[in-house]
Amino acid sequence: MSGDPAEALRILAERLRAEQTPISAHVVEPAAEPELGLLAAAGPRASAAPGEYALVVESVREGYLLHYGEPRLLRGHDPDLALLAGDYLYALGIEGLAALGDSEAVAVLAETIARCAQLQAEGHAEQVAALWRSAALAVAGEHRDGPSQ
Repeated sequence: MSGDPAEALRILAERLRAEQTPISAHVVEPAAEPELGLLAAAGPRASAAPGEYALVVESVREGYLLHYGEPRLLRGHDPDLALLAGDYLYALGIEGLAALGDSEAVAVLAETIARCAQLQAEGHAEQVAALWRSAALAVAGEHRDGPSQ
């Protein structure tokens, strides 16, 4: 178990450091709060494992940030490593949900990844924040609409 959902980013940083991969040397302490992870963890779907849900949502979100924005957990990396690390964090999050047996949440986050890439490609990055919030609530089980709202 991942423990306190409020510690999701710190726990993720610790895991990335401990793995001793090319990513590890670039991991920094997070200054941000795991806002989306906390949303996901507070829902009925996450009631048995809120820390795990927060961790997987924040892992996938960090993957997105490595691809398109400013990551919260890595500094001093080159663009190639950012892409690889982003893909790795996407996979880490999806794998965590699969381990929980939550195929519906896997589908929500997989669709979110694809939709975010589409919005970035189409020049509609301003829609991404609302999409992530919707996805976190869908993972939480708060509504069934998912990320395509």
